Parts: sequence; C-alpha cells; structure tokens
Amino acid sequence: MRHFTRNFPKRAAELTAGGSIYWVIGGAVLARQLILDIRHDQEPDGTPCTALVLEPTLVRVEARAQRAFQGWRYLEAKDAPADLTSVAGDDAMPEAMRRDLAALGLL
Repeated sequence: MRHFTRNFPKRAAELTAGGSIYWVIGGAVLARQLILDIRHDQEPDGTPCTALVLEPTLVRVEARAQRAFQGWRYLEAKDAPADLTSVAGDDAMPEAMRRDLAALGLL
C-alpha cells in the first residue's frame, strides 16, 4: 500500500524506524498507519514524487481536532494521539457517534 506525496521528507530515517502517518478525517486525527519505507517514485506523467509504503492496517487513535494541512508534521511520542484499545462491540459504533461521545467526555 502506498501513499504519494510531492516532497521527500528530510527526516525519512526517523519515519521508517517505527514512525506513522496520521490521517485527518472530517476535521480530526482519527487513525494512523505505520510507515514501512519511503521511496523516490514518479507520477504517471513522469513528474517526480515520493511514495510512502504503508502497513495496510489502520490503527484507530484518540480523536483530536485538527485542520487539514499540507506538508510534513513530525510528532514527538508525547504529542501523538494514543491508540484506542478495542472493546466488544466497539467496531459497530458509528464514527460520528464516537466523536460526539468523546466530546462529552464519555469515551
């Protein structure tokens, strides 16, 4: 699984040593994927780009409000949202309900 981006990250070695890409969905960071490799690649039209090779499994994280952004953001471990642990029936809850309950401090 690959995600394409324009620029090659300056701290690529850090990212491939256990780093993750965090996904902003609907105005909140909700998931992350482990970065396995970073490669120079090219678009179908020949334009150079960078391919992030990702672990296919998404890891849900504690929702955190975040505007969408372009470019690299490096999170220190203390600043990264914590992974969510799964509980029985957890996967059946709609994400919008999960966010509402989290905003009320109930999750």
